[in-house]
Amino acid sequence: MATKNWTIDLAHSELEFKIRHLVISTITGKFRIFSGTMVTPQHDDFNNAVFTLEADVYSIDTNNRDRDEHLKSPDFFNADAFPKIEFRSTSFIHVKGDDHKLTGQLTIKGITREVVLDVLFGGEAKDGFGIDRAGFEINGVINRNDFDIHSADVTEARGVVLGEDIRLHANIQFTNDPE
Repeated sequence: MATKNWTIDLAHSELEFKIRHLVISTITGKFRIFSGTMVTPQHDDFNNAVFTLEADVYSIDTNNRDRDEHLKSPDFFNADAFPKIEFRSTSFIHVKGDDHKLTGQLTIKGITREVVLDVLFGGEAKDGFGIDRAGFEINGVINRNDFDIHSADVTEARGVVLGEDIRLHANIQFTNDPE
């Protein structure tokens, strides 16, 4: 069996993050514009699949326009200099059942670090148009300081405004056109 090329279906996918604010609550955000691919080494076998993902930093949305603009600034993502966040997998390993580990190189603000993500394979189905679909739920945690995502903000009591951990969550549905 030959390789199979898949593309993210944006209508059925989401890319989100969460971070603690003032250590009392959590802020949720998402990237509205992103793209990605998956290549499976064998037609119906997802083991050792290769994933790519690219998110448009300008599409960040935390449901607050002022905060979104601040996140695009040099204090955080510096979107003018680094408009894309990129992920390239180096391995996709089956753990047990529907659980997998996805390891890859994440690049934010020109800084690349290896990350390991937990993946739950949701399954594969053919839709009413004969298009193959595969679903994945992806979760992980990165430290914002590893990617120079910080500002000098502190509270009046000198406390931290943002937590260090950024929790990543994605529900991704890939499509593959009929052969």
